Amino acid sequence: MSELDKKAIEISSRYKGKIQMLPKVPIKSLDDFSILYTPGVAAVSKEIAKNKDLSFHYTYRWNAVAIVTDGTRVLGLGDIGPEAAMPVMEGKALLFKYLGGVDAIPLPINTKDPDKIIETVKILEPAFGGINLEDIESPKCFYILDKLRQILEIPVWHDDQQGTAGATLAGLITSLEITGKDPRNIKIVLYGAGAANIATARLLYKYGIPYENMVVIDSHGPLYKGRQDEDEMKLENPWKYELLEKTNKEGVKTVEDAFKNADVVIAASKPGPGVIKPEWIKIMNKDPIVFALANPVPEIWPDEAKKAGARIVATGRSDLPNQINNSLVFPAVFRGALDVRAKTISDEMVIEAARELAAFAREKGLNENYIIPKMTEWEVYPRVAAAVGMKAIQQGLARVSLSYEELYSSAKAMLDNVRKLLSSLT
Repeated sequence: MSELDKKAIEISSRYKGKIQMLPKVPIKSLDDFSILYTPGVAAVSKEIAKNKDLSFHYTYRWNAVAIVTDGTRVLGLGDIGPEAAMPVMEGKALLFKYLGGVDAIPLPINTKDPDKIIETVKILEPAFGGINLEDIESPKCFYILDKLRQILEIPVWHDDQQGTAGATLAGLITSLEITGKDPRNIKIVLYGAGAANIATARLLYKYGIPYENMVVIDSHGPLYKGRQDEDEMKLENPWKYELLEKTNKEGVKTVEDAFKNADVVIAASKPGPGVIKPEWIKIMNKDPIVFALANPVPEIWPDEAKKAGARIVATGRSDLPNQINNSLVFPAVFRGALDVRAKTISDEMVIEAARELAAFAREKGLNENYIIPKMTEWEVYPRVAAAVGMKAIQQGLARVSLSYEELYSSAKAMLDNVRKLLSSLT
């Protein structure tokens, strides 16, 4: 057991968890309970009974998110069950609060049945302003997300899909600017066909990159029409099958041909090194962009990729330049969505978050080792939140309408208050 592992266990044992719930209304005497609870609280309940949307105005629901998991794909640990997933969900809740000011509640649930998960979340809807699906295995995570987005009137988000895709797009926008590549005229290799890369392909398309300019590679090689497992894929994973139908205009059938003359590789597959080979990068176009996002070890180390000719390299690690981290995305996206009482989080809202992250990095000064903001650049979060909130309003997805200045000021004040509060902990 490493020193880091020992420290994590010691901290968890000492604090008995990472989060807690505290009142935010001052209580000075027993008389206060007449207002905060019975009989006064009945007046609030009667108002909400007339209009259920008032629950977003009168209760903490407006800022509450459920972190829902079945524990089937937890970090790099796989199917470890809901109980073992709880420390990770607590950590996610901590990030929600620290980076977004969001009150997130871990909810590991004891079923792997996707329809039961959907039913459970639907039943819980009145208690929350948003749902964050977390660490649910592919492909059922796509089914659960799509279904819940159809039937719920609050935002539903799957961070392994939308969060990763949003952060990837942000880094790609700036990388293309640095290398002078046109997003409408590039070839992209998506190495790995799990939740992250399928969602990334869909978001890149919404952003304006044609599907036919992408090649998706799974454990059996590139997806192409006529592949031996095409019919099986159509039944078992229609989301991946959709990419088989729409991508790979050249019909390449080998990994080498996929990399040939490619401009970008986005790898979200399995920990390396040695997963992405230097010789593949050598046959890419000039100034290739390499995102090796597997954790804890990227598919290829940055030094090795650059030696093979890569102009820009990004990973998922905080100790290397250009960390593509969904923690830059989900706290601010939910902050913006919750502040306008959004009914959903659209792809356009995620793209707006990516654009704002790219704009922030651009203002700071782009270079090969700085394509995306760092998690410690706190000032970016209220900017992203405000941009997302404004997009929700423009799309008619918000229950309330606020100005950009109101959204920004509110988000900044909330985040400043959270950091001040947490700085007092010992």
